[in-house]
Amino acid sequence: MKRITKETNIELELKIYGNGKSEISTGIGFFDHMLEAFSKHSLIDLKIKCSGDLEVDDHHSVEDVGIVLGMALREQIYPIENVERYANSVVVMDETAVECDLDLSNRAFLVYESLKSGFIGKFDAELLEEFFRAVAFNAGFTLHLIKKRGTNKHHIAEATFKAFAIALRRALEKNKRVGIPSTKGVL
Repeated sequence: MKRITKETNIELELKIYGNGKSEISTGIGFFDHMLEAFSKHSLIDLKIKCSGDLEVDDHHSVEDVGIVLGMALREQIYPIENVERYANSVVVMDETAVECDLDLSNRAFLVYESLKSGFIGKFDAELLEEFFRAVAFNAGFTLHLIKKRGTNKHHIAEATFKAFAIALRRALEKNKRVGIPSTKGVL
């Protein structure tokens, strides 16, 4: 999948039922680290190459990667059938615990109560919410990310990505008995 704007040029490949291998290059070191953690713990193979207007700031690159990742997930997940659909995960990292509750609902919604401000090195933590909003709304997920406790910004951010990854892996778990996981008969 490709997305080219005046602000970013993104190429993304993913394989939902992969091995968690990744090749990530966004020009934003901390963001690359988070996307690698997402790939590893979701077991989604992920290749992302993003060149963006980093001389302005990281906002366009982070948000646009979220848009493209969400679009690619939507393309591979829907129409949904024979998967669990709902899942959750709590990831702990030292003093931190972050919970993710996820519904592959094909209805976009985000509740984000994790890290909202400050810097992790040079990375502006407020961009995390922008990223997850872009993913949820472009993928059609109902996504709740809640920090239960924690003070270390790096731990909170990383636990947020990992909790999302593990919940997504669990929601995508194959289960033929489920069929179409909705009383409506379609998602």
